[in-house]
Amino acid sequence: MQIQVNTDHNIHGGERLATYVTTDLESSLSRFSGWLTRVEVHLSEDGGSKPEDKKCVIEARPGGKQPVAVTHHATTVDDAYTGAAHKLGRVLDSRYDRAHDHKGSDSIRHMPAPEDPELVGTIEDQPRN
Repeated sequence: MQIQVNTDHNIHGGERLATYVTTDLESSLSRFSGWLTRVEVHLSEDGGSKPEDKKCVIEARPGGKQPVAVTHHATTVDDAYTGAAHKLGRVLDSRYDRAHDHKGSDSIRHMPAPEDPELVGTIEDQPRN
């Protein structure tokens, strides 16, 4: 899994920020490492007068599937990244489970017979009101 971190000219942190984000994503997304081919992180500042002007967009590319992107706005770069990473984890959990959860698990028709047949009654054996 390749991780790329991009920042605009308003975001400070440089190589240290990129190393932190890369290390954190590698550990938090390790369970998807064989499924994801690339993850791109974009950190930016909107520059508006809103208090939540820091933005983090994370795009994950699962092999053979459509890319998944999440966005989070916050007052600090750390909070924006943390929020986006948390959202991405939830989205990937859901998508990964859907892609790898195959139907065909045991149903009631395939359940083993009870060990004691006397404990099992039929509808006719039930008392009527």
